[in-house]
Amino acid sequence: MRRLRLRERADWRRQAEAVGFEFLTDDGKPYWDETACYRFSLAEIEEHIEAPTQTLLALCYQAVEHIVGRDDLLRRFGIPEPAWDYVRRSWRRQDKYLYGRFDFQYDGSGPVKLFEFNADTPTALFEAAVFQWQWLEQAIDAEIVPGGADQFNSIHERLIDALGRFGIADRTLHVACVRNHAEDRWTVEYLEDCAQQAGLATRFVHIEDIGVTADGRLTDLDDQALTDVFKLYPWEWLLADQFGAHVLKDQVRWIEPPWKLTLSNKGLLAVLWEMFPDHPSLLPTYFEDDPRAASLGSACVRKPLLGREGVGIGVGRQPPPRPGPYGAEGFVVQALCPPPELDGNRPVIGSWVVAGQACGIGIREDASAITGNTARFLPHIILDDG
Repeated sequence: MRRLRLRERADWRRQAEAVGFEFLTDDGKPYWDETACYRFSLAEIEEHIEAPTQTLLALCYQAVEHIVGRDDLLRRFGIPEPAWDYVRRSWRRQDKYLYGRFDFQYDGSGPVKLFEFNADTPTALFEAAVFQWQWLEQAIDAEIVPGGADQFNSIHERLIDALGRFGIADRTLHVACVRNHAEDRWTVEYLEDCAQQAGLATRFVHIEDIGVTADGRLTDLDDQALTDVFKLYPWEWLLADQFGAHVLKDQVRWIEPPWKLTLSNKGLLAVLWEMFPDHPSLLPTYFEDDPRAASLGSACVRKPLLGREGVGIGVGRQPPPRPGPYGAEGFVVQALCPPPELDGNRPVIGSWVVAGQACGIGIREDASAITGNTARFLPHIILDDG
């Protein structure tokens, strides 16, 4: 793995604006960054990233089976007790899911190390699936990268295929996110476009506009009942919402499904380590109140169970540099394993899975060891020496 400095495409900003990709900067700092890319060998991708991703996904399935069978773990994960049977039914039915993103430490020397699994509401999707592929094709044409360069990226095609397999053809797929959140709306619009390419009828609804009929069914503003919903909205928030009790009536197919509550929680990291100690892609992780957590000393990272975008994460026993609303639900502590430093930047590999298949990566880099919401997204290539 190498970080290569490159020249930018002359008109990439115009192209981004033409497709509605407006997140070119965040607080004045660049988000999409093609002044460099990450170069991998094919063996690094296949052996160190793709294969471990597939293995870790299989371990996660085993962890779900373990978690749903134990009330103490469901409680420790902060899942409301009225939702326990709902989550269990979803898992027993094997409700289909769409996607997820593993975040990895990788320095090119061996299998990845798992930081966390964004299993419920992962973003940075369009830039990974579409915009970096467009960059590759044009960068080859402009001789910015060699003609033999490739990319680990079939995310877009797999999303379309997977959405077409949910059995929604004769119904409407509602897509939902909160109001006034541009990045979430953009991700939802991209997935809505994928669904339409899969032949599905779609409607958009803001989470805040979901209503409840007299007989307890969820509807949109036009009183159309919700039957199938893709929601870019965390499950723990959905259950706590004003219509949360009606969700438990199990009248709607949600994407992602309820059983993802067990995977979108940092407690998963402690359960995986308990079940599969010394696995080469796992880092020692414990619930903070576990006596074994002391064995990590100060060489650890403290993570809130339901934290997002690096908020509330602290290194060692120091306060988090970005405190926030998370933490009342509890913490895990994970062995410290900083991202490698290349040219003063620390990349984190986001490895995407769609419908059970590892299918591509996106890379975000930050100057900090804790990747936050102002990290930059850089494209990647596969190119062997020679």
